[in-house]
Amino acid sequence: MSIDLRALAQPANPELPEFGPGDTIRVMVRVVEGNRERLQPFEGVVIRVKNGPAGNFTVRRIASGVGVERTFPFNSPRVEQVEVTRRGRVRRARLYYLRGLTGRAARIKEARRT
Repeated sequence: MSIDLRALAQPANPELPEFGPGDTIRVMVRVVEGNRERLQPFEGVVIRVKNGPAGNFTVRRIASGVGVERTFPFNSPRVEQVEVTRRGRVRRARLYYLRGLTGRAARIKEARRT
């Protein structure tokens, strides 16, 4: 008896646009402070995308000179909206090498639109 693993995987969130490593995205995150809720944008470069039933993506940005990485699940109720601001052209799936780079060295070329 064989099990179809594709049937077990949850479908991708249809509300999210397609993006990949190297893209610059703005994630609107629902933040709860006491009894209030607000939306907080987190904008940065996607350094990793993990697909599957518990898929998630990691976004990195520089805040006050310090690198900040945040991982968001695809199917999280806290992720309100994802907007792709820039498409990047990279040649690998995991961009962990960006952790050791700063300034101009950490730039990613923009993908050409055809």
